[in-house]
Amino acid sequence: QVQLVESGGGSAQPGDSLRLSCVASGLDFANYGMAWFRQAPDKEREFAAVISWNGYSTRYLDAVQGRFTISRDNVKNTVYLQMNNLKPEDTAVYYCAAARQFATSEKYYDVWGQGTQVTVSS
Repeated sequence: QVQLVESGGGSAQPGDSLRLSCVASGLDFANYGMAWFRQAPDKEREFAAVISWNGYSTRYLDAVQGRFTISRDNVKNTVYLQMNNLKPEDTAVYYCAAARQFATSEKYYDVWGQGTQVTVSS
């Protein structure tokens, strides 16, 4: 069974850091591009960050560039999202997703996790 399971979400104050993790099972993880998307309340889901299968290429939403870092461990079948200097506008459900290419559009992603809530408020 193909599965992505996120963890690490929670509540934070502005300026805090959180690290999200996503563990994959049932797929050839090392051959997939991995991404994080997010959906804020009453907004459409948007791309946040993507990493290529080998970790050599990354891309970020402008709003998180310089604050978020995506990384992966192909031995542990895990992708991470380190989120620093969190802002209230980062509040969203964060989804991990897998695609057989390096892409920022969710139409290319056919495996999705269940999501993990991140809430940033003072």
